Amino acid sequence: MPKNGEPIELEAGGRKVRLSSPDKVYFPERGITKRQVAEYYLAVAEPLLRAIGERPTTLKRFPDGVGGEFFYAKRVPKGAPSWVEPVRITFPSGRTAEEVCPTEPAVILWAANLGTFDFHPWPVRRPDVDHPDELRIDVDPSDVTGFDDAVRVAGTVREVLAEAGLTGYPKTSGGRGVHVLARIRPEWDFVEVRHAVIAIGREVERRMPKLATIAWWKEERNGRVFLDYNQAARDRTVASSWSVRATQRATVSTPLTWEQLGEVRPDDFDVLTVPGWLAEHGDPHADLDAEAFGLETALEWYARDERDRGLGEMPYPPDYPKMPGEPKRVQPSKARD
Repeated sequence: MPKNGEPIELEAGGRKVRLSSPDKVYFPERGITKRQVAEYYLAVAEPLLRAIGERPTTLKRFPDGVGGEFFYAKRVPKGAPSWVEPVRITFPSGRTAEEVCPTEPAVILWAANLGTFDFHPWPVRRPDVDHPDELRIDVDPSDVTGFDDAVRVAGTVREVLAEAGLTGYPKTSGGRGVHVLARIRPEWDFVEVRHAVIAIGREVERRMPKLATIAWWKEERNGRVFLDYNQAARDRTVASSWSVRATQRATVSTPLTWEQLGEVRPDDFDVLTVPGWLAEHGDPHADLDAEAFGLETALEWYARDERDRGLGEMPYPPDYPKMPGEPKRVQPSKARD
C-alpha cells in the first residue's frame, strides 16, 4: 500500500473527483490529512461557491502541506478536467492569463486535490472582469497589535462604510486580521475602487489615529493597525471566505456577523470545527448579494481630500508598473529631494 494511501473518489455535485494520497499529513501539529481538508471543502462547498463562483480565482497551493513550499497558481493547469472552466484576466503588466473560474462544487474538490489551501478570488465576476463588484477592506494588525485591535478598527470601518452608503460584512482572515466585504455595483474600474478604499481608510484613520493607519510605508505606521488599500488594486486578492489558511491549526477565514466578531477568537475556526459552526449558524454572508451599493460618496471623499487637503494618489505595490499620478515609490527615510 502506498505510504500516503491509495487514491479514493469523493463525490461533489454529482461528479466523482479523484483524490490522490488521501492520508498525506498536511498539518503535522494536529495530524490533519489531505482527505480531511478535502472533506472540509465538501462540507462548506455551497457557501464557498457563493464567495468564489464565477470569479477568476488564484489557487494558493501547498503540495507538501503547511511546512512545505507554496505557490500561487494563476493559470488553469494542463490536464485539468473539461469542467474546470477558465476566464481570461489581464495583469497590471498587460499580460493575460486563463485563470480558474469555479462554477460547481467539483472544481473546489479538484483544487483541494492539487494541494490548494486558500482560494484567492478576484473582486470581479466573469461577465465583466474589469469592473469589481466587491469592495474589500483588509484590516491588518502590526507586530504589536492583535485581533482585538483589528476588531476595534473593523467596527469603525463598519461605521464609515455605512456613512458612505455601503453595508460591510466581516470575516476573520484566518490569522490575526479582519476582512470587511461590501457588495458594489460593477460600474467603477479598479483604479476608482482603490480610490474609494483609500478614502474610506483615510476617514477611519482620522477617527482613530492612534490605532489605525493607511500609511503604505511600514516605518510610518508606528505599530498601528494597517488598512491595506492596495488589496483593492488589480490582481491583488485576499483569501476567500471559508478558505483554509496555512497555520499550524489549519484555521479558516470565517464569515461572521458583527455581533459574533466581538465574541470569538480566530483559533475558534479551523478545518475540524467550521463545518459544525456552519451547520449550527448558517452562512452569515448569505445576504451579501441581496443588494449592491454605489461608490459615489466614497469617491466624493477622495476628491475632497485631493482638493482640500492635498491628499491624492498613494504608492502601488513594488511589482506594479508606474501608475498615473503616483508619488515616488520609495520609503520616506530613503527619499532624496
